[in-house]
Parts: sequence; structure tokens; C-alpha cells
Amino acid sequence: MQNVSSVWLYPLILIAGALQAWGPPMNGALRKALDNPWLASTISFLPIVALLLVLCFCLPNPLPSARGIASMPWWAPLGGLLGAFAVIMGLLFVDKIGAGPFAGLTIAANILMSLAVDHFGLFGIEQHSLNLWRILGGALMTAGIVLIATF
Repeated sequence: MQNVSSVWLYPLILIAGALQAWGPPMNGALRKALDNPWLASTISFLPIVALLLVLCFCLPNPLPSARGIASMPWWAPLGGLLGAFAVIMGLLFVDKIGAGPFAGLTIAANILMSLAVDHFGLFGIEQHSLNLWRILGGALMTAGIVLIATF
């Protein structure tokens, strides 16, 4: 997947973003049906783990070397916990505020944090300094999301 043609890159990212809007309401329904947010979170992650294990062992990717594992930053494996937190927040709160406001708030937070990550080059990514246009873009997107979440 690392050699995805640029023709497919943006459409696939847009599809992924669109599908992310389905996750919180689906997980909220799962929590409501099971009456247990922790069991619902676990069940929500089981298909992900199963799919990733199948992909890991069926696609022609090398296994990591001991040197690669040893050189990995300590924080690198924690991204999954952050995703789990987002899933848990969705299944606990999406039915209280609605899918639009929930997605809007998470997207606004994501945009603002992403600008900071880019500006400081956090987590080993290439630095992209803040400028007036990026700040204006983030502000406009956030303003639109605030309107969606408010009305």
C-alpha cells in the first residue's frame, strides 16, 4: 500500500474520512445494545485486530528486525491507545450530542492539533511551519465545525 498511485491517494483518504463518521454511531449502538462500554470497546476492536493479523501474515511485508524494534521511539506503539480513547469517547457520548456535533468537535480538535504537530515536526514527521494561510484555513474549518456542532 505504500506505493499507492497519487490518483488513488486522495480518494482513499476521503473515503477513510467519510467512513470514520460511521464509527461513533455504530459503536454507540453497540454500547447501547450491550449495556457495557468496555465490552463494546473490546468487541469493536476485535475485527480490527483480526483483519490486521490476516494482513500482517498474508501480505508480503518483512517482519521487523531486532535493530528496528530497538530503534523505535518509546511513544510509537502508543498511537493505538489514542485511537482506543477516541473510540471509547464516541461510544460513550455520540448518542448524547449527535453524530454531527461529535464528529465536528473531534475534527476541530484534530485540525488544531495537526497544525501544532506539523509546526513543531512532532513524532518524526517533516516540519511544516504555521503561516497566515494555514492558520486561516484551520480557523475557517474550525468555524464551520463550530456551526455544525452548535446548530
